[in-house]
Amino acid sequence: MPPEIANHKQLIAIASNRTSPLKNTLRKLFSPLLNLFEQGEEPYSYRKSHRVVLVVVGCLFMVLSAGLVAVGIVFAQAAVIAPLLVFFGVGLTALVVGGLGTDRAVSKIWGNK
Repeated sequence: MPPEIANHKQLIAIASNRTSPLKNTLRKLFSPLLNLFEQGEEPYSYRKSHRVVLVVVGCLFMVLSAGLVAVGIVFAQAAVIAPLLVFFGVGLTALVVGGLGTDRAVSKIWGNK
């Protein structure tokens, strides 16, 4: 083990700073969306629970959009398209920012300063 790594906490910090190639690719793909929330220099307040709740809410909205697809298919109704787009957009935004965004982006979603 290199001498600059004194304990396991430093090792965990070093390992967590490395991002996978898949995450880098997804960040590039969703960069227009992420840039909206990651820009700015003002101070922000972030807690890990904010990210967890954001991912959970994103999953719930994706389940709602999947349910709307099922309802639209069963009843052959085109009226579900508008709510489907809204629920899917909110769910996708929440999952992308919660999964790929920086702490600033998550904080900006919640409106914390």
